[in-house]
Amino acid sequence: MYAGLQELGVANGEDLKETLTNCTEPLKAIEQFQTENGVLLPSLQYALPFLDLHGTPRLEFHQSVFDELREKLLERVSAIALEGKVEERYKKLEDLLEKSFSLVKMPSIQPVVMCVMKHLPKVPEKKLKLVMADKDLYKACAVEVKRQIWQDNQALFGDEVSPLLKQYILEKENILFSNDISFLQNFFSPSPKTRRQGEVVQKLTQMIGKNVKLYDMVLQFLRTLFLRTRNVHYCTLRAELLMSLHDLEISEICTVDPCHKFTWCLDACIREKFVDNKRARELQGFLDGVKKGQEQVLGDLSMILCDPFAINTLALSTIRHLQDLVGQDTLPRESPDLLLLLRMLSLGQGAWDMIDSQVFKEPKMEAELITRFLPLLMSFVVDDHTFTVDQKLPSEEKGPIPYPSAIPEAFTKFLQENRIACEIGLYYILHITKQRNKNAFLRLLPALVETFSDLAFSDIFLHLLTGNLTLLSDEFALEEFCTSLFDGFFLTACSRKENVHRHVLRLLLHLHHKVAPAKLESLQKALEPTKQVGREAGEGEY
Repeated sequence: MYAGLQELGVANGEDLKETLTNCTEPLKAIEQFQTENGVLLPSLQYALPFLDLHGTPRLEFHQSVFDELREKLLERVSAIALEGKVEERYKKLEDLLEKSFSLVKMPSIQPVVMCVMKHLPKVPEKKLKLVMADKDLYKACAVEVKRQIWQDNQALFGDEVSPLLKQYILEKENILFSNDISFLQNFFSPSPKTRRQGEVVQKLTQMIGKNVKLYDMVLQFLRTLFLRTRNVHYCTLRAELLMSLHDLEISEICTVDPCHKFTWCLDACIREKFVDNKRARELQGFLDGVKKGQEQVLGDLSMILCDPFAINTLALSTIRHLQDLVGQDTLPRESPDLLLLLRMLSLGQGAWDMIDSQVFKEPKMEAELITRFLPLLMSFVVDDHTFTVDQKLPSEEKGPIPYPSAIPEAFTKFLQENRIACEIGLYYILHITKQRNKNAFLRLLPALVETFSDLAFSDIFLHLLTGNLTLLSDEFALEEFCTSLFDGFFLTACSRKENVHRHVLRLLLHLHHKVAPAKLESLQKALEPTKQVGREAGEGEY
């Protein structure tokens, strides 16, 4: 409580104790101590007895004076940090820190010492080490002081950042597994600006401030974790963090991050959920502008493009372009905008391999993706149009024309062997489901059982699919539909993928009242956890 007072020649409680122990007249000794250490103001000696008459303890009076003086001192320190020449103001603060630092452990004075350190752009290293070595002091100091400690202590900074990164991933997973299923509100509904207001992004932004070294450390943490886990949410955080600093106009960081303008442009596309022609040209300019010797920037650009929100925007734009090309009788290879979207999708999907191998080169686009797979998707769009027109024609002698049911073998093969084709194919299936196109959905559903890296059973796709399936809620009453969806797709992976199990339960929680009782009962049996799973869960609780 009295730490440091003796070093400044100020009497403390221990001095009073010693005086009283060695004196013959305690009352006189107390009076002398009060005179020597009280507030040296002549008018006070008449005012204090007046306070005594009102029963106000001397401690209460001195405490209120002390609190008032401390507030004035804090205001003055903040004012000094803004007035005069830079060198002069920092010299004053350094002198003040030198005089007051010995009192840093004294609770009543500590705020003043911390305030002085907060306003110093460079606190003496010796004092930083003393703060870092004391848990209580480290906890009490301002983030401006902690930044100076962190920039030379990566492990300590990592300890501070790690819980935030875990919290961020958990928040994303909670959204994906949310029981609120809707085609209107899903994982991709919040705007980029809204997402950047999240607690983790805001805390990290504050921790970094304008410190480029700390920003680079966070990016390194994100790259390492992305490599270790393949979790694409780290790519989202990389983009959100840069744009959060952009919102605050932290030019010290934005101007040195080579991805800034590209991310800013892409952020606008994500906001609109579409890449228009003007922005497509801008994005292409950034990619084409990567100079020889600076190829390493492709690693960061690929991570920005691997963000699920970027992939979502690029895939939705690709589907929209394909529909436009059908109406224009144009082939995919003749559309520069579509080729750019594929280029960015390819770069994003190749992020992990690029960062892992440290070979910073754009992935080569397979010609068959453009010459065979995309025309195949366009043929599905044509099939739908043809079927719709046929349904409207008068059927005098001919019977009703059935919807095409066969899946071209090439489509299934592309979904299994080509990552970009698989991503676009899955988004096409989401598109037809959102259009309530039951025929097209049931035709292509079997192709999803085996896909590249099991992408059809990834959380993001299943989250979107379950949301869109609510639009086909009336179909769940039909045995054929449920058998195709559950037995033919979901249940093929439930036993080996716990996340699929959870998504099926989410869907049934929302639509169980639509499913025929007999089918619901068989689904409940199929989805029951095995005894082994139950036992493991029980063991985990204790």
